[in-house]
Amino acid sequence: MKRIAAACLALALPSAAALTSAAVLSSGAAVAGEADVMGAEAARESDGTWRFRVTVAHGDEGWDHYADRWQVETPEGRVLGTRVLLHPHENEQPFTRALGGVVIPPEVPAVVIRAHDSVHGDGGASFRVELRR
Repeated sequence: MKRIAAACLALALPSAAALTSAAVLSSGAAVAGEADVMGAEAARESDGTWRFRVTVAHGDEGWDHYADRWQVETPEGRVLGTRVLLHPHENEQPFTRALGGVVIPPEVPAVVIRAHDSVHGDGGASFRVELRR
């Protein structure tokens, strides 16, 4: 009898695991993951400020879960500029957007670009840019 009960339990566990996986996938909450910075370029403008072109990848799922901004930060995490992304990019992945007029103090030799999404916040892959002055 113990063997039959153990066999029934073993058969029931995969079904329960499959149901749990299906429920997690159908919720959509974690499918898109975090927003990742795939690449970035920096150029100094004539007025001494910097312009950044940044490529972000994220499995945008509409207005409830999309990459909603990226930031230029010092290596210590101080925000120097923010590019707000005004809409989801479900059909344009990865996508590249620019931000100009970023003031970077002369003592800062490099910056970190970090993306943010509306569900996970910060946390995906960041990208370090060495500044050529």
